[in-house]
Amino acid sequence: MAVTCQLFRVICGRELGQIWAPAILCQTCCQFSHPCKAANQPNAKSYPRWHLSRAYGTSAARPTYYLTPPQVNSILKANEYSFKVPEFDGKNLSSVMGFDSNQLPANAPIEDRRSAATCLQTRGMLYGVFDGHAGCACAQALSERLFYYIAVSLLPHETRVELENAVESGRPLQPILQWHKHPNDYFSREASRLYFSSLRTYWQELLDLSTAGEQPDVAEALVNAFKRLDNDISLEAQVGDANAFLHYWVLRVAFSGATACVAHVDGNDLHIANTGDGRAVLGVQEADGSFSALTLSNDHNAQNEAEVRRVRAEHPRAEAKTVVKQDRLLGLLMPFRAFGDVKFKWSIELQRRVLESGPDQLHENEHAKFIPPNYHTPPYLTAEPEIIRHRLRPQDRFLVLGSDGLWETLHRQEVVRIVGEYLTGVHQQQPITVGGYKVTLGQMQGLLQERKARISSTFEDQNAATHLIRHAVGSNEFGTVDHERLSKMLSLPEELARMYRDDITVIIVQFNPHVIGAQQK
Repeated sequence: MAVTCQLFRVICGRELGQIWAPAILCQTCCQFSHPCKAANQPNAKSYPRWHLSRAYGTSAARPTYYLTPPQVNSILKANEYSFKVPEFDGKNLSSVMGFDSNQLPANAPIEDRRSAATCLQTRGMLYGVFDGHAGCACAQALSERLFYYIAVSLLPHETRVELENAVESGRPLQPILQWHKHPNDYFSREASRLYFSSLRTYWQELLDLSTAGEQPDVAEALVNAFKRLDNDISLEAQVGDANAFLHYWVLRVAFSGATACVAHVDGNDLHIANTGDGRAVLGVQEADGSFSALTLSNDHNAQNEAEVRRVRAEHPRAEAKTVVKQDRLLGLLMPFRAFGDVKFKWSIELQRRVLESGPDQLHENEHAKFIPPNYHTPPYLTAEPEIIRHRLRPQDRFLVLGSDGLWETLHRQEVVRIVGEYLTGVHQQQPITVGGYKVTLGQMQGLLQERKARISSTFEDQNAATHLIRHAVGSNEFGTVDHERLSKMLSLPEELARMYRDDITVIIVQFNPHVIGAQQK
């Protein structure tokens, strides 16, 4: 990740030479028959040195290509989505006013996924950002399945009984989720029967373990849902399927991986369930109108000392120097918690047996055949989430969920400031700092004019997530959006884009302070 940030700074410093216009990329497809590149190649999150070994040259024969502002906007807004919570009798009775989301791909196809849904049989809304690695398959499966597992975990015993009775009698099921999806957000119809069968088995087991009148605990339900889905992903890959397509698909899901950062909002109760290095940050409005950042998740990587101690404590002392090496799990994987990634969970014997019985396409996948070094006492990886509960207050104005592609480019305080100013229209002007640069009076005047122009064009974006991504990709060293820089970053060809930045996925949930304040009283 540090390499990506360094390269990002290089292009931000305008040291990149000639830039070629990007090809049209498939941003959502996970089909291996699709003409887009196969999504089985590991990204920087799993095997960075594969990327570092490549040498990319620039040709003087290639013309420099700059995107016009309308072209930039077209790219930035291609995946944006907004949802406003409906009002009743002219009033919004929910603690959530609505949300904005967006994605900007660097991988082709994009390996990030996002989901948002309203729980229909219980209360509350769910939001999730899923960051895939070694392909998009696992993140895709999470975006379709995890919320169903959470929703079923939150159902009271009586509702689960009704669900099972409806299936037994062949009656239509009452929907348990209302999805809020962008048209590009893909759903796998081919795997829907398999997914439903696994989900039904889960609620049948919950029925056996619960009693009438029992209300599930939200934190416990989130943990159980995460762990059970990861277990089902593993089991489905081991069992396989008679359908060749499904057999290959479940293996792709299991051998790729994904992190997950999920928020559940019910009234004034906010729960964050995080597995991996996605992040949830709350925007808190202070008395003077400024915004401060309150982080509601912990990164599960080598920068988290408690996480390093947890991983080392789960394995023999003889592995203390190898289980975390070069700030990576077994020297390979950056996140210390993730879904899928069975190469870090299954025994070597099980991996070989599954691969030998798998389809021929999997035999061509070098990533699937590779055994991590110093692999002695699996599992090394878990999908169990860390849960943080927060009681919402009127000053808690919004929540930002983002994949690590966002947090690599912007500090959390800068993220909160940008979003807060966008939502309120109030700009907290700070003295311009030049960070040690020598600037003339003319250059300072130019910076002040840029600031003025930035304020006047704040509402060019109708989506807060788009506005944030614009800053993440196009901000210069003075904190203003530079169109030339933004154009360069968005013009990178697919073989270069991933070298300079990661996929970026953002969900911004806006809270209703009036409802929160009334419920608090």
